[in-house]
Amino acid sequence: MAELSLTWNWIDGAWVEGNAPIMGTRSHASWLSSTVFDGARAFEGVTPDLDLHCQRVNDSALALGLKPTMQPGQMMELVAEGLKKFPSDAAVYIKPMYWGEIEGIGTIAPDPEGTRFALCLFEAGMAPKDTAISLTLSPFRRPTLETMPVNAKAGCLYPNNARALVEARSRGFDNAIVLDMLGNVAELTTANVFMVKDGAVHTPAWNGTFLNGITRRRVIKLMRDAGIEVHERTLGYGDFLDADEIFSSGNYFKVVPVNRIEDRDLQPGPIAARAKDLYWDYSHG
Repeated sequence: MAELSLTWNWIDGAWVEGNAPIMGTRSHASWLSSTVFDGARAFEGVTPDLDLHCQRVNDSALALGLKPTMQPGQMMELVAEGLKKFPSDAAVYIKPMYWGEIEGIGTIAPDPEGTRFALCLFEAGMAPKDTAISLTLSPFRRPTLETMPVNAKAGCLYPNNARALVEARSRGFDNAIVLDMLGNVAELTTANVFMVKDGAVHTPAWNGTFLNGITRRRVIKLMRDAGIEVHERTLGYGDFLDADEIFSSGNYFKVVPVNRIEDRDLQPGPIAARAKDLYWDYSHG
């Protein structure tokens, strides 16, 4: 097994180093998936939108029937404390999480009063500046709120994304575009997606089937404030096949251009580069 990067966790009032155990065989989350988390970033001395990520994990907990036990401000104070345990130039992934410990109604629902919290910080490098990815169409689709808790950043949603990613990698692609149940483009397996046509940016309108990412919303606002035309609308896969540029946004690697979709090569374009610059300027501002 690959060695884990430097990791520190705040659990039950204390800092613990490494891959700390947090669940038992009877923990509700370990067999019935009552877990939510969020992911923020610390890099180059900044933690952009950390407050929004801390608020969202609480919102996710409520959506999954859990009871938040930490205020966003408390989480932010813990993050500041924990980051002091890392080298000053380290890029760190910030992961607050809740899970159900005790069985509730009918055993399948968690007891909200048994909700537990942990904060995990681990070293994780940012994408190299010249990173670009290739895309294909996934045969798998995003669920709707009637079938899964898509209004939460819940662990139970990620096996579907994972199988889509593994399938795309098996065919030689870095990532995949995933459609919703109506056949419209929703997102990538690990990020939100944008396309450019004739100088305007287009991205799927949030319809409740995919995560309305914090980085996504930030990038949209920054582009609009900079005078770039941005449309949130229904998009089909054919729109992306015909795009002038494609790029993604996500917390892990922020803004990343696409250099190939199916068998069509693309050059990372000026609007994707502008979006990345705008985000970096905002983060350091």
